[in-house]
Amino acid sequence: MPGGVAGIGGVGYGLSHEARNLQWLLTDVVEEVPGVRSVAVVSSDGLLLLSSDPRQRPDGGGPVDGPRHSSADLATIVAGLGSLTTGAASLMDGGPVKQTMVAMEEGSLFVMTISDGSLLGVHTAPDCDMSVVAYHMALFVGRAGHVLTPELRRELRQSVEAVR
Repeated sequence: MPGGVAGIGGVGYGLSHEARNLQWLLTDVVEEVPGVRSVAVVSSDGLLLLSSDPRQRPDGGGPVDGPRHSSADLATIVAGLGSLTTGAASLMDGGPVKQTMVAMEEGSLFVMTISDGSLLGVHTAPDCDMSVVAYHMALFVGRAGHVLTPELRRELRQSVEAVR
């Protein structure tokens, strides 16, 4: 799929207004934040709902370094990390997890909770500005949280399955 966002029919034909809006919001994160390699929205039960395509730049300019295999790999990592941090917070009586950040030598992974229990994961280059990433993630979460209804999650999940 050339550039942009994968998982909801590419160009968004036949999708609800809310699904197209989420697609636009995710594309905005990928295109507006320097150093973003890939992005995934994962449901509370660990299923990929929406993702950027880690194999292409958002501008269609060719390959970019992303997760090794696919958006599904990023979704799996985000879901696992979300589960691990939620368990840790519960054991520590820390309350709900708001954001997790993993700093690696060759990049970072940010995971932020969306109000319905879904997760937003962003994989970045090592030189990205963490405050800009966090800001854009918070914007996405604030805008997406109130529209991620069970019906919309079902629509997004079905569109991901249709692309495979």
